[in-house]
Amino acid sequence: MDIKSLKKIACDIKLVVFDVDGVFTDGTISINHFGEETKSFNVRDGHGVRMLMHYGIDVAVISGRESKAVNVRMQELGVSTIMQGHIDKRIALTELINNRALQSQQVAFVGDDIIDVPAMQMAGLSFAVADAHPWVISHASHTTAARGGHGAVREVCELIMDAKGLLEKALNHNVQ
Repeated sequence: MDIKSLKKIACDIKLVVFDVDGVFTDGTISINHFGEETKSFNVRDGHGVRMLMHYGIDVAVISGRESKAVNVRMQELGVSTIMQGHIDKRIALTELINNRALQSQQVAFVGDDIIDVPAMQMAGLSFAVADAHPWVISHASHTTAARGGHGAVREVCELIMDAKGLLEKALNHNVQ
């Protein structure tokens, strides 16, 4: 999809839903000797999420796995809708859309692996991160230049904000 068409669709987005592992992170799961899981999150991705929410665009995460680290990071960012342990992301996304009285074309979904494709197909706008599985990329409206955990989330946030005419304002003001 060309950038002009992409931005036209992005203008109507009211909810951006992200997968976590492979999107917010590089997909690596570290487990220490106590059996505790740790993840690395990109701080610029987090700021992108905060900018989206500051300008009235809702954000949610749907993950197939459950992780305390995800709860901690999303709560830090102010993301209140954290849906973990959802293998069938289409069902979870349907619930989100219905609970918010949205249309699917008002929703963007960002994923990286085959478990994300059903939700991507349901959303009005779908993104695959640069290092996503090739099959996932073939189902995305757009593929980011950045890899998961390395700026892909921020790239999506800024693209949507730019389409809505909010990016310049956000970049020129300090969002707390």
